[in-house]
Amino acid sequence: MPYKAMLQTAMNSRPKTRSFLVAATLLTCFVLRIGPQLAQIVTVPPAVVMAQTPAPDFAGATIPFELITRHIALKVRVNNSRPLTFIFDTGDQFAIINLERAKELGLNLSGSLSVSGAGAERAVGAYVKEASFTIPALPGFSQPVNLALPLNNLSARLGQDFDGIIGSDFIKHFVVEVDYQAHVLKLHNQTKFVYSGPGQTVPIQLVNGHPILNTEVTPAGGEPIRGKFVLDLGAGLALALYSPFVTQHQLLGPNARTVPAPAGAGAGGETRGRLGRVSELQIGKYKIAEPITLFSQDKAGAFASSSLAGNIGARIASKFRLFLDYGRNQIIFEPNATFTEPVDYALTGASIIAEGNDYRTFRVREVVENSAASEAGLQKDDIVVAVNGSPASDMTLSHLNDLLERPMVQKLKIRRGDQTLTVTLNPRRIAGVTTTTAQAAGVKR
Repeated sequence: MPYKAMLQTAMNSRPKTRSFLVAATLLTCFVLRIGPQLAQIVTVPPAVVMAQTPAPDFAGATIPFELITRHIALKVRVNNSRPLTFIFDTGDQFAIINLERAKELGLNLSGSLSVSGAGAERAVGAYVKEASFTIPALPGFSQPVNLALPLNNLSARLGQDFDGIIGSDFIKHFVVEVDYQAHVLKLHNQTKFVYSGPGQTVPIQLVNGHPILNTEVTPAGGEPIRGKFVLDLGAGLALALYSPFVTQHQLLGPNARTVPAPAGAGAGGETRGRLGRVSELQIGKYKIAEPITLFSQDKAGAFASSSLAGNIGARIASKFRLFLDYGRNQIIFEPNATFTEPVDYALTGASIIAEGNDYRTFRVREVVENSAASEAGLQKDDIVVAVNGSPASDMTLSHLNDLLERPMVQKLKIRRGDQTLTVTLNPRRIAGVTTTTAQAAGVKR
């Protein structure tokens, strides 16, 4: 969940430039995106390589993707490299490559980018020259890679190599159909596309390439509130409400049923909040009942911005077949077979990352106090060896997360130093808005 960081530039040289608003994407294990509104002006040298865009008679293409921790992962090549894993992200604008991967490939890097977030630490990236990415399933198309940023440590939160990101600079050339159930992106000719399905067209505003929706959220026991939300397919959560919106509408009052959220980690610091539910989120005519919601408590950083009310992530977006039609400033929402299923999952109170060359060593990164994980006796840096008798080494991080989100007793074998222990973990659901009695320990009353 890596969070969107602010970028500042300290150019080593001053070639002829053009300016962009840039917001870097940094994944965390929990909060996966911070909105684009805090991006600062970054001066980017003009691209040396020219993009190859779709021909007027483009007949469409289908690109398979893998869903990894609820992120859309595509295979791309950069300058005819080996296949790399890039995340398809509506919360991003430019093509970004992992700085370590850029160096491995010998890309031409220049200048510097100082990346900061909520904390004091800084990470340094670079501009990329003479590089472009291609997609094997889309012959004849290429686009420049603009930036190299330090994303390598975020592979642990994805559970596999995380080589880069593509966003609206790619999306804008097509009508992009996102089919979560079939695990494909279908690219349609933008000028010839005509929609004839049962979905609804929702107008959007593109702000620095990010799709902003006017949406309505109804807090528990309250009246509907309208606000501007970014639709962010790079965010693995369901719904996040930014701290000024939370404070303005007193959404964390004494009667709010919430639990502490594990920290979202990224460049420069952490982001904090509480998890609970709102009564309803409405997108167009579609109503999503009681989605699990992050109520931000950040004092600084993008989740502390008043420019947007919040962020709609993949747990909600995946309930639809989406048609991203940026050329007409609209997105078509077509409910799929999962639409009526509740936005619900159990919480452990632990965040787990994947390590090792094969990302099959699972280490506990954090344990929240008064959570299922703390009561089970899990500790920071424990290694998960097995779940219910099945070796963890046979699992991916996505598989492990899915298992631990089930509201059922889990037997975990863990390694702690020289010890091997067995603990009983009982993940808990967040109490529903209409529940009169809290159903999970640690619920804030």
